[in-house]
Amino acid sequence: MSGLVLRGCHVLTMNPRRDEYPGGYVAVDGNKITEVGAGPVPERLSAGRVVDAPGCLVTPGLVNTHHHLYQWATRGRAADAPLFGWLTELYPVWARIDETTVRAAATAALAWLARTGCTTTMDHHYVFPRDGGDVLGATVEAAAAVGLRFHPTRGSMDIGESSGGLPPDDVVETLDGILAATQAAIDRFHDPSPGSMLRLGVAPCSPFSVSGELLKESAALARERGVRLHTHLAETADEDEYCLEHFGRKPVEYLESLGWLGPDVWLAHAVHLDDRAISGIAAAGTGVAHCPYSNARLGSGICRTRALLDAGVPVGLGVDGSASSEASSLIGEVSAATLFARAVGGAGAMTVREAVELGTLGGARVLGRESEIGSLEPGKLADLALWRLDTLPHAGIADPVAALVLGPPPPLELLLVNGQVVVEHDRVATVDERQAAQAARQASEALTR
Repeated sequence: MSGLVLRGCHVLTMNPRRDEYPGGYVAVDGNKITEVGAGPVPERLSAGRVVDAPGCLVTPGLVNTHHHLYQWATRGRAADAPLFGWLTELYPVWARIDETTVRAAATAALAWLARTGCTTTMDHHYVFPRDGGDVLGATVEAAAAVGLRFHPTRGSMDIGESSGGLPPDDVVETLDGILAATQAAIDRFHDPSPGSMLRLGVAPCSPFSVSGELLKESAALARERGVRLHTHLAETADEDEYCLEHFGRKPVEYLESLGWLGPDVWLAHAVHLDDRAISGIAAAGTGVAHCPYSNARLGSGICRTRALLDAGVPVGLGVDGSASSEASSLIGEVSAATLFARAVGGAGAMTVREAVELGTLGGARVLGRESEIGSLEPGKLADLALWRLDTLPHAGIADPVAALVLGPPPPLELLLVNGQVVVEHDRVATVDERQAAQAARQASEALTR
């Protein structure tokens, strides 16, 4: 789309000055933002399309820094179990996924992410059944169909049940097989060019499902190829005990001993960190994907977001897999991050604007894209969300940012990704929602036959 202008909306820029413009405008040309300002649209700006948006708030598009798209096919299972019990129940089910299941699950998950304001998402796919087909390629196809900016990661596990791990042996791979497949995935999918819609990362699953050798070799491969690194870490309290028993170190110390900490790394969850671990992560420039809803659903705990931010750690938000976050709402994670931080740290522990920053510019930093996305500034990519706040659920809320964060999830009037319309009038414009829902139901039912 060329020449689009939003006018009359409250503009939350997230620029370096954190400017806000009540009754402002945003101009887009092609896939770039060309101008952002207060007041009426200047006469010199011409547009092929003008969107009148009084009663709306425009924000940068939300950035999802941790997800497992395939899990949409297994939502609602092990509803009352903690992480290890949940994994024990679900791993045998995930061992039966194939590319058809993953394509359907990913399409539904991505479409719903779009409906909740997400313009960029990663995916951590680490389950590769031997007869499953091209499951990673299925996620890439789904993201292209829905139209989201995509950062898939090629995950891996090499410690199965017979070696003391949790996953079934038929979904773990050999070290050589993982490294070869990861290299092939980078060659096939990774696009490092400016404005890229598709960038691949390397993501061994977790300290209790991968070997130290796999972690070291994966890091070496990623750095050789110039891609980012990701893993789960410090999600539950018993992970400390596991790492001390098996490696003689706490989780962060273990990763550091393997050369894993650095500005090209981000960690999912990072709930159970002491001050020393936070200082180590901060010194290395390592990022964190905070997943408040999933952490609460599994009873894992509450991430120390205030301490992380005060230490200078880049922090973004993640919905996590749909099987531990049935809501899978990225704007819901913005709200949850606010409330959980305040629940443990008081009302000053997280402002509503800080929470939106976690979901936008914070996520962009975690993924290494802060120069391109995460704020509404001239020259940045046209990824933005226009939220309608003039309907009954938000009537009378004085501050539009408080309405977005503390009120019910608002209707999404418009979602642009790379300048293209993905959601309009609270409906996905790129794929048929009804068909996506039906395919996702069929995929879920097929796993239980």
